[in-house]
Amino acid sequence: MKETLVNTETDKDVNEFIENISNGVRKADAKQLLELMNSITGLEPKIWGKSIIAYGKYKYKRKNGKEFEWFNVGFSPGKAHMTLYVMYDLREEGEMLSKLGPHKTGAGCLYIKRLEQVDEDVLKEVISKSGKWERD
Repeated sequence: MKETLVNTETDKDVNEFIENISNGVRKADAKQLLELMNSITGLEPKIWGKSIIAYGKYKYKRKNGKEFEWFNVGFSPGKAHMTLYVMYDLREEGEMLSKLGPHKTGAGCLYIKRLEQVDEDVLKEVISKSGKWERD
């Protein structure tokens, strides 16, 4: 049984999406993250939903038996901050994240106001770790 999520893979143009970002800081950060994630993942970025640029794809089943597709790592340039999506619990990464710089976290989300304020090597580690998950 397959059900569709709101954020599914689309065929929207990633570069066009980035060029249409009105906030100059978010646009510059999105270009930088695009380049960084391209080099780390080696995958082609896709737009998921309306505003997530993501890499990879896997299928999973929820406890209720419904099957979904999701991405391995991605980001979204929001109005208040850049959101990075990873497929592991960032709340368990205190030591690594203590070296990152100003940020907030959720279970699988990292919120950053400006990329220039964070340590790029730590950011690369966060991104790389998400892509190493093995999935069916």
